[in-house]
Amino acid sequence: MRKEDILIAVIDGQGGGMGRALVEMAKRTVPDLHVRALGTNALATGAMLKAGADDGATGEGAVVYSAARAHILLGPVGILTPNGLLGEVTPAMAAAVGGSDAVKILLPSQRCSIRLAVSGPQTLQAALEEAGRLLREETERLMAL
Repeated sequence: MRKEDILIAVIDGQGGGMGRALVEMAKRTVPDLHVRALGTNALATGAMLKAGADDGATGEGAVVYSAARAHILLGPVGILTPNGLLGEVTPAMAAAVGGSDAVKILLPSQRCSIRLAVSGPQTLQAALEEAGRLLREETERLMAL
């Protein structure tokens, strides 16, 4: 698969801060990738577009449609939970993300009542660096197909 054919979808809600950071990291890590911003609300989509996403859409339909077509999904772990992100993730969104064949690279978040069994808390920057490493690894794997 060619690098420019790989679709990365970044999903976020609320103010889009984590999504913004993920878009910036993805564009810095593999600049030729197509990055789509998917917000649970317009504010989140706007923040990710300002961060450099190639295109974007908002709401349940956008998340459901794009999750099925993406090769890699990035976002906070709460996108897997019905009513996650303070209720912004609908059950249909969570099912679409969880049921997608895309590789999911998710950042931990204490706001989602999900605790990950990893060694100690880490900063957002450390999580972004690890997400970047995983994104590079998955992109290389997809290009080898």
